[in-house]
Amino acid sequence: MVELRRGGEAAFEAEIETVEMHTGGEPVRIVVSGYPQIPGATILDKRRYARERLDHLRKLLIYEPRGHFDMYGVIPVEPDLPGADLAVLFIHNEGYSTMCGHATIALGRYAVDHGLVEPKTPVTDLAIQCPCGLVRVKVDVRETEKGFVSGAVSFESVPSFAVALDQDLEIEGLGRVRFDIAYGGAFYALVDTASLCLDLEHSPLAQLVEIADRITRALSAELKLEHPDDPDLAFLYGTILTDGGDGRDRPSRNLCVFADREVDRSPTGSGVSARMAVQVARGQVGLGETRRFESLTGAVFSAKATFAERAGWFDAVRIEVGGHAYYSGRSRFSVEAGDPLGSGFLLR
Repeated sequence: MVELRRGGEAAFEAEIETVEMHTGGEPVRIVVSGYPQIPGATILDKRRYARERLDHLRKLLIYEPRGHFDMYGVIPVEPDLPGADLAVLFIHNEGYSTMCGHATIALGRYAVDHGLVEPKTPVTDLAIQCPCGLVRVKVDVRETEKGFVSGAVSFESVPSFAVALDQDLEIEGLGRVRFDIAYGGAFYALVDTASLCLDLEHSPLAQLVEIADRITRALSAELKLEHPDDPDLAFLYGTILTDGGDGRDRPSRNLCVFADREVDRSPTGSGVSARMAVQVARGQVGLGETRRFESLTGAVFSAKATFAERAGWFDAVRIEVGGHAYYSGRSRFSVEAGDPLGSGFLLR
């Protein structure tokens, strides 16, 4: 059955300009002008306002013909936390993320290259307020005859923690599925593909996406998640299928399926943080130790457990994630009067 999902109203007379980047192949569409100001006392207030009042603009930027089913974007907003150099909302095919590691890596370079922070060699520090909290970012910077050049980026996110280890649930068509649940700025279910008689090298992508989405839906219906900071953060964002490795001797491959069956081309920064939280909880990785994680595109993120702390009632750990982002262009989007598909659509 063919599904045509329309974006809604198309009443938009201005133009929205963006900078286009990608991290490990995962797109990052950064709004630079044309988006209405988003009011709210806190960033979660802004997230709710955007979801309730400006969602037609998310669809305009993310949906076809300007985007695609797996598009991802960033909307800058005014920060409300002391010490934040900038604040952002993250958008995708279903709505608004609470954290995004691949976009944070891109934003680190973008902030340095576009004068949002003063560049310093060899490393420029900045802080980005995300819906999940304040994220500390480090950007490698070198000075050349033509000016400052940004490079690799790492970030230390909010506290990550394991919620459930070695649980199982009967899921229709899959039998009893064994899983972990952890938080790395968003909540994920983690499942070893071998336990499903699948693997990330040879199993068809469509099959992997279908199974990951089925797991997310089943767990979301059965489990009640809580977050110590705000109930708006307490939802299962997606399922990460892994190769069962720990990332010590070689990168551990994983596939993150989030939101509405969206496939992350990057190793997933918040997902890597969640995986590391599980390994710390099991005693498989110690503070100061680094692991590597790989996506289906071959992109690799490093991850290091930096220090332990508490997050409400959870034992938590800070994870430093590193990777590379690249520019892919600039865009200027508009809606022509009378365009029946101008508000955006998704075809599946």
